This record gives sequence, structure tokens and C-alpha cells, in this order.
Amino acid sequence: MTVRCLRITSIIIVSALLLAIAGCVPGFVDPLAEEEIINEPIEHHFDSMVSAAEINYVVPVSIPNILVNQLGYLTDNTKMAIFRGENLPDSFDVVYAATGQVIYSGEIGELVYNAAFDEHLSYGFFDDVTQPGLYYLEAKVVGRSYFFTIGDDLFASILESAARQYYLNRCGVLLSETFAHHFARPACHIEAVALREDTEVFLDVSGGWHLDGDGFRDTFTTASIVTLLLLAHELYDGATDDLIEIPALLDEIRHGVEWLRKMQDVTTGGVYAGVEIIANENDADIKTTSVMPVSVPATKMFCAAMAKFAYLYQGVNNAFATECLRAADRAWRYLERNHTDLQDEIFFLAACEMYRASGFHTYHRVATAYMNSEDFRLLFTEIPTGKSIDTRQETILMGAVTYLLTRRWVDRRLCAELTEVILMLGDDVATRSRLSPYLTTAHEKQSGNTDILTDMFVISITNFIIPNHEYMRIIENHVHYLCGRNSAAISYIDDVGGLNYKDVDNRLGIMNHIETNTKLYFSLMGLRNNLN
Repeated sequence: MTVRCLRITSIIIVSALLLAIAGCVPGFVDPLAEEEIINEPIEHHFDSMVSAAEINYVVPVSIPNILVNQLGYLTDNTKMAIFRGENLPDSFDVVYAATGQVIYSGEIGELVYNAAFDEHLSYGFFDDVTQPGLYYLEAKVVGRSYFFTIGDDLFASILESAARQYYLNRCGVLLSETFAHHFARPACHIEAVALREDTEVFLDVSGGWHLDGDGFRDTFTTASIVTLLLLAHELYDGATDDLIEIPALLDEIRHGVEWLRKMQDVTTGGVYAGVEIIANENDADIKTTSVMPVSVPATKMFCAAMAKFAYLYQGVNNAFATECLRAADRAWRYLERNHTDLQDEIFFLAACEMYRASGFHTYHRVATAYMNSEDFRLLFTEIPTGKSIDTRQETILMGAVTYLLTRRWVDRRLCAELTEVILMLGDDVATRSRLSPYLTTAHEKQSGNTDILTDMFVISITNFIIPNHEYMRIIENHVHYLCGRNSAAISYIDDVGGLNYKDVDNRLGIMNHIETNTKLYFSLMGLRNNLN
């Protein structure tokens, strides 16, 4: 039995939702020490980008024992600092940095033992401080915090920085001084490149976004980024309208889409895996560039991204959107002709996007067949709680959201099941955050922030389905964590903080890894959209 998606307009309990739901969610619309030193802003450097963000690192020995968001706190929101130590004083002071004047004194709460990091913590609140300005906290025994700002719309600055990363990493085009400032440069990698499998065949593969310092571009990754950015545009359209120093989000997405189109073999419909750049083993300055062979996973993700773009772009440029949908159809037909086993999470995502964009029930049958499969049940409906979802589960989540977004005929039972699982995932993130002394899903075994960003993405999706003040607070606490309110007192955000990741290890950054930057950008858009 199938019905049209309906809109849910208020917060309701899950049991009532599953009885009343007709296959969709609300808001879905059709068509990313004691003596303190203020570091000078450190700009993004293209040459510093690397392809892998997960690393182990040694935390600096000398770090403050008053942990704050080194970006700052919104004027009318909760303002909390974390104090570390076994013998803490009873109170702390908020000091106006310009004058050294104590403008507020607050209480430090009872100690909590954080077994995960083997540390004693306590908390202090200073919500009553609402005067915009630069501050720091100070307390006997533990010393000072890093500086931070109190003001309105503080997250706009890091949202703009996250958005600029795509423009700064554009390949094949001139970067103008208007948008790139001192990173302006002429077009790069514009020469034709030979196929790895046939060095006599050359292709124009200029464009896309650099994924490392050499200019490596990966089709699967680019298509994944395009898909997530499109979802951000769909859910939070308008969240960046006032950030006029960067190109519009859809313009940036189109830049990625135009490169993806170049990576398709229009004769077969298959999609090349990417553009690799390999250094000579005897001379690192000598590098060979080639087009990697056709890839099945890249072809599937290409199909999903092009279909989603075609659906959302038709109101902007119907002719270009139609060409993109044709490209997606060519990719689908290539997969049907060359591969019999198509029951996997990427093909499910592609089927959901193709069904919504075209309306053909062939794609709907593929999507529902997968949702009724054992693979889907094990990967998605029976996910064990207590940890972040993996990349396969995340792909299914993207497909599930698309299925719920559609206004075409859908299966009511499957819509209810998808909604229940998404709410379960969001509640799991909320539970793990509540149990953490840092009020986030951070844990002692993490070697980077990938899991944290995935959890931010999940809770952002959940909050869109069922708007909830607690979910918004959790997202905001994760931003506090990434901006320095963490065990290492490191800000992982570009140009933010007295102790920035660049002072420790450049590989710890989020914005200089375009994949992780996209999840940060998505969550920041959702946060700003709800706060404004």
C-alpha cells in the first residue's frame, strides 16, 4: 500500500508519529597557560591539504585548565566553561579583556570524575554576561582561560570560512581576488590528461575541487560532497544568504557537477574514478597525471549526485538540469548492463534519487527491494547503539532522507520504519552526549573528529524531522567542543582560538579536509538556520 508524503508540523511522540505518518517529515520542500597570547589569524593554505584526517597526536603539555569555546558564545544563549583539576576553587571571574575588570563572578559546581580521560571536571555558567566584547575567565589555582568573544551570530564567521574552502580548492579556473583575496591564482590543471589504460587517449578533466596539495580529484568523493551540499541547500536554503563574500552555494555545487560530467564516458555511461597525480620515485618534482579507470562505486555515486542535482536545479536552469538527469540515466544503464548484483547501499541511494527526479517506478522497485533486504535490515534497522554510524550506514541514511523527501507515491510502512530508525539514531547521539562530561559524543579512543562530525550530521537530520531544543543544544555543544572546549583545549576550526590545530599539527584541521568540512558546513547551516 502506498500513499503521498504528508508534512508533520509539530513535535510529537514517536508512537503517535508512526501511527500517523504517511511517509515524510516536516519542513521538507520540493522543486559544512596562564599567560594568554592571541594568535594572528592563520589563513587556509592549499599546499597544506592532505587526503587523510585521522591521525594520532600528542597533546601539548601546557594547556589551560579552564576550557572555553575560543570563538565565543552567543549573547542570549547558555555560556558554560569546564574547569579541570582535583582541587578547584568555589568561584571564577569573568574578566573584560580590554580593561582587566571583573564584570561577573560565578560558582564552580561539584567535581565529576571523567574516567574516559582520567580527569576531574566541574562546570561554571555565566549566562548573565550579555555585553558584547572580548573576555577571559580566571580562577584561583587553575589560572586563566583563552580569550573568547560574546556577540550575536558568531557562527556566521566559521560558516563563511567553511563555505570558502570549496572556492579556494577549485581546480581548472581562475580564482579572482574578489573571492580568493591573496589566494588568487590563475587556472590550474587545464591541460588534457591521458587515460591510465590507454595513454593515447586524452580527456579534458579540468575542474572539480582539489582533495590534496597536488590536485588529486576523486569522483566518488566529489559526488558524495555534491550530494550532501545539495541536501544542505534543500533543508536550509537561506542560511547563508547574507554571506555575500562567497559564491552562492548552488553556483559552487554546479562547479563540482560540471567536473563530474567530464568524468563520464558518454559512450558507455561508466564514470572514471578520478584524476591521479603520482610523483616519480627518483624525483618527487616530476609528477605524472592520468585519468583512473571506470569505477562501479564512482558510477553509482555519480548517478545519485546527478539525479539529485537535476531535481533541485530544474527551477534554476531546466535545460542544464535535464542534461544532468540524462547523464544519471546513462550511468544507471551502464550499471544494469555490466553488473548483475546491484543490491547495495550506494545503488539504493541512486535509486531513491532517480525515482524522485524522474518518477519512474522502475527505480522505486529497486529502492523498496533493497529496503526489504537482509543487507538493509542488518546495516540500518538493527544498528547497535552506542557508537557512530559507519560510511555504509550513512549512505543509507542519505537515501532514506531522500525517500522521505519525495512527494511521489511511497510505501507507508517503509516511511514509518525509516523515520523510526532516524529518530533512534538521533536519540542515541543525544544519550551519548548527555553521558559525556564534555556534553558531546567525544571519546578517548578517537584519533580525529570524523565520528563527532558524523554524529553532528545525524542529530541535525533528526532535528529537522522533529525540531527539538535539546537536539539544537547538542549541536551547539559539539561546536563548542570543536572550538576549544575539549580535553586538549585545541580549536580545530581555522582562524579560531589561542591554541589552534595549526599550532599543534596541521593534519588535525577540519576545514582543510574537504570531506570533513562538508559535514561541518551542513551542521553549521542547520544550527544557524534554527538560531536565526
